[in-house]
Amino acid sequence: MTTLTAGRPAPTGTRGPSHVLADAITMLRRNLLHVVRYPGLSIFTIGGPVVILVLLVFVFGGTLGAGLPGVDPAVTGRDAYLAYVLPGILLITIAGTASGASITVAMDMTEGITARFRTMSISRAAVLAGHVVGNTIQAIIAVALVLGVGILAGFRPTAGPAEWAGVAGLIVAISFAVSWVGVAMGMQSKTVETASNLPLLLSLLPILGSGFVPTESMPAGMQWFAEHQPFTPFIEAIRGLLLGTPLGSNLPLAVGWSVVIAVAGYAWAMALYERKSVR
Repeated sequence: MTTLTAGRPAPTGTRGPSHVLADAITMLRRNLLHVVRYPGLSIFTIGGPVVILVLLVFVFGGTLGAGLPGVDPAVTGRDAYLAYVLPGILLITIAGTASGASITVAMDMTEGITARFRTMSISRAAVLAGHVVGNTIQAIIAVALVLGVGILAGFRPTAGPAEWAGVAGLIVAISFAVSWVGVAMGMQSKTVETASNLPLLLSLLPILGSGFVPTESMPAGMQWFAEHQPFTPFIEAIRGLLLGTPLGSNLPLAVGWSVVIAVAGYAWAMALYERKSVR
């Protein structure tokens, strides 16, 4: 495994896949240790969606749960709204983890740690991959915990083993893609404060999609945006897998958007890393 030793010259040649993998594992371990030592961000990532879930379901759910599409007609009131809104809450949880990745990267940038990594014999892709994989793991754990809270609150999915496998795969793909965007936002930000605020834009997308209310209830312009932005097929695909509602084109759209966002986030992050490496 590659040892992070100061003073090594930056690599001039192409490193083999085994070296890149070893570097990535080293950076992943560092990222996970950072999470253990500073758990505040993880607690906020989980606590925020749980608070939103409790407020929406137990304060507004009795009214909002009437006549929702895709919900068993025998289920009414709060239980109906819980079934409808939980997939959107899960996506807010994933979007919220981007803030953790962004802040961590920005801290490394402002404290000079990333600059030090550039002087070492470490794969540049591995430095960012450690952040991404670590953040993806955090997102998966956060989603599992929020889903557990939802089940305790009365959420009753109808998914079978195949559907649960689909949900798990989709959660991993979306979390991975969003993590790359979060890392890129952290590299783009000049301060930690900016890095903490910029990813909040991602948390708005489930709200401006079908996360809390059907898109049909929105004004025409907002409805068009809601139906064509990536988080709506994310939400509808997870909702369909968990509750057995018609998937239509939502599942392939969700997979496609995950790939597009991951590739775009990777390209953005690597371009910023390369540009700042030559300064």
